[in-house]
Amino acid sequence: QLMLVESGGGWVQPGGSLRLSCAASGGSLANSAVGWFRQAPGKEREFVSCISYVADTAHFAHSVKGRFGISRDNAKNTVYLQMDSLKTEDTAVYYCSRRSGYYCLDSGYDVWGQGTQVTVSS
Repeated sequence: QLMLVESGGGWVQPGGSLRLSCAASGGSLANSAVGWFRQAPGKEREFVSCISYVADTAHFAHSVKGRFGISRDNAKNTVYLQMDSLKTEDTAVYYCSRRSGYYCLDSGYDVWGQGTQVTVSS
């Protein structure tokens, strides 16, 4: 049974950087699209980024484009979210999720991690 564990969250000042990791066990992420989502207090969960199986094509929400990067290391069965130039509005719990397919689409994310808290404040 595939399980995902996020790590790398924490507190950072505005303008700082964090790198989140999504490590998989009990299965492989290599043949799947993997997405990152976030949920801020009092708000709905929103899409942040996704990396597809096909040529590792990356997709980003408009709010993070140019500041965040996504990558995968199949040897470590891990997907990373590099977050630079962080803003206070990036504060949220960040979740990774495996999509049961090759492409980054709006639905079909069927395995979720427990989340990692990211707090951006001065």
